[in-house]
Amino acid sequence: MTAYENNNPYYHKALDSQGKIPLADMPLIRATLVHFLPTIISMFKQDTVVMSQTTNQSWGGRFSEPTDAFVERFTASVTFDQRLAHQDIQGSIAHATMLTRIGVLTDDEREAIVQGLIEIRSEIDAGEFEWSVPLEDVHMNIEARLTQKIGIVGKKLHTGRSRNDQVATDIRLFMRDAVDVIEGELIRLREGLVELADREADTIMPGFTHLQTAQPVTFGHHLLAWQEMLARDHERLLDCRKRINVLPLGAAALAGTTYPIDRHMSAELLGFTRPAENSLDAVSDRDFAIEFTSVASLLLMHLSRMSEELVLWTSAQFDFIDLPDRFCTGSSIMPQKKNPDVPELVRGKTGRVYGHLISLLTLMKSQPLAYNKDNQEDKEPLFDAVDTVRDCLKAFADMIPAIEPKKANMFEAARKGFSTATDLADYLVRNGVAFRDAHEIVGQSVAYGLKEEKDLSEMTLEELQQFSDSIDADVFEVLTLEGSVAARNHIGGTAPDQVRAAAQRAREVLQTLKDQP
Repeated sequence: MTAYENNNPYYHKALDSQGKIPLADMPLIRATLVHFLPTIISMFKQDTVVMSQTTNQSWGGRFSEPTDAFVERFTASVTFDQRLAHQDIQGSIAHATMLTRIGVLTDDEREAIVQGLIEIRSEIDAGEFEWSVPLEDVHMNIEARLTQKIGIVGKKLHTGRSRNDQVATDIRLFMRDAVDVIEGELIRLREGLVELADREADTIMPGFTHLQTAQPVTFGHHLLAWQEMLARDHERLLDCRKRINVLPLGAAALAGTTYPIDRHMSAELLGFTRPAENSLDAVSDRDFAIEFTSVASLLLMHLSRMSEELVLWTSAQFDFIDLPDRFCTGSSIMPQKKNPDVPELVRGKTGRVYGHLISLLTLMKSQPLAYNKDNQEDKEPLFDAVDTVRDCLKAFADMIPAIEPKKANMFEAARKGFSTATDLADYLVRNGVAFRDAHEIVGQSVAYGLKEEKDLSEMTLEELQQFSDSIDADVFEVLTLEGSVAARNHIGGTAPDQVRAAAQRAREVLQTLKDQP
């Protein structure tokens, strides 16, 4: 006799001699069932809920209890990586095509998968797709929806790959597209600078060192200095793209896969230069993201330098240029104000991108091979860096061609501060005076000019000759602003002819870049 039988006073009474329940006891049994039925149903429901909650089709088989609701939200990335949806679908279509080639999928199965993915893409574009936090990321959301649409065939798509290599592929596809968009805006900005420089090749302005008047330059020459900064940024961006364009797909979780996959085919289908050489590195590498934010930081540093000058030039104290009203705002209290908000904001956004670079460097500095959950923290700073750089470039590309130089104000400013003093020193050297002696003579002339409140070009020949008998009447050819800039007629110099020649060379380089496929 079992313990249950010994401890149950109703056990023997419940059955008659033939092992059947006496009819007289049926009311008692019915009452007992009615009493315990709600509890039994509740227990059944509870078990059912637990089973459904533990079912995450990507990894639920190993787990015996559901993920904590907060942890579920905390670890999910779908709220931001859904931005990779198009790239994820692109990668999945290529993977399905490759699986068909090696015989894992039939042609019909591939057709069903591709058609399903195309329909899902339409749902996403229309805003009809329901994103699920429990499904964690963009990849699992799309795969789950695919299985809903086409059945068990949808589950075959994951053969030979992992979320690790798929999402790594997604982000590289995204970055490749982003770089191409950014390059387009960069080309547009460089073209605007070149054309404005060509138009303003003869416009004279003061050149500064230490923010003090140094030598006269042309406005066109100054603009082409900005263009040179951006040319270097452009080179770095294209170089960075080379390392973005390497395919991680096929690395699977970290070690590759036992299936006879064709990674070269996948790379070709997706437009990658080659598959990654090492599966461990492929899933954990974020160098390309760090490199991009480094390029972006340098680019925005240059835009910030330009912004600084634009802000100065629009001030009443400089008054060198005018920015169209559409790029400025006013003051809520001071009616006369016209604030250069666009360059100011670009200057501020530079620090934002610097922060993303530090964030990514810090993210990766202590991660062992291979994939770690930390890796998903690459996306938000990277997305924001992309958006910030693209928008800053667009703002500048729209604004630069619309700059209106105030030529008279620039010219007058260049006359102040003895900007042709170096020209006078060079003149004396050409007339046989040692440079150090010439430097002393010009210094004395400037001191005299300060006392008399005269620029060098405003002094008489007699006034200048009191400092050196090597000065003749032809000195005034070099003391004029026009003569000063025209004299610097060599490659890289500020002479108008050199500015026009440099602008043409830049035009040709940009056209070559635009003609490349």
